[in-house]
Amino acid sequence: MTRTDDDKRRAAEAAVVEIQDGMIVGLGTGSTATHAVAAIGARVRAGLRIDAVATSDATATLAVAHGITVRDFADIARLDLAIDGVDEIDDRFFAIKGAGGAMLREKLVAVAADRMIAIADGSKRVARIGAAPVPVEILPFARASILAALGRLGRVTVRQGDAGPYRTDQGNLVVDGHFAGIADPGALAATLDAIPGVLGHGLFLREINAAYIGSDGVVTRLERSPDCD
Repeated sequence: MTRTDDDKRRAAEAAVVEIQDGMIVGLGTGSTATHAVAAIGARVRAGLRIDAVATSDATATLAVAHGITVRDFADIARLDLAIDGVDEIDDRFFAIKGAGGAMLREKLVAVAADRMIAIADGSKRVARIGAAPVPVEILPFARASILAALGRLGRVTVRQGDAGPYRTDQGNLVVDGHFAGIADPGALAATLDAIPGVLGHGLFLREINAAYIGSDGVVTRLERSPDCD
């Protein structure tokens, strides 16, 4: 295991301590979230009683393999907690997510959760978000017109998979956008939300309540200030 992967694991293991009996927990997608699923599975085997919803088919399969009860999010209006990785996070608790391609489901789960915890290795903590691309999930039916609209905001590319354009679990396309440093994340989020055919994006500006950051074997817990905007 690399030092970075070890830091992810440590952050995930620290975060899952917040889970209590009887909770419904949202499980994220990606390499860091995988460590959280493993840590939760260990607690379940030790007697923790929870239900979970998964933000991707891959996470659902992994969770079941770890003995975690996975429920259909379509039947659940509210979650107690969501735990997920981030691509970048700054001191304002603004984050970019979606390298794993599940940002639409991840945001839906995050919004439904009473509390969302971000987990990451130290390289993901930045002074200001914007170096990482912002993933945007789009409706394939309107691909050309959406790409034209997104192209006016910055440099965009359609994400590729092993056999052509990458498809989300919903069958949609993902566009990765470099949007000029994201000087005003709130304005960019509003602009993306207003483009017809944009189904979701990886700007998480108000959803994250706390973060566990692993760096050089040490985990730092950060709590969002009430005056963060």
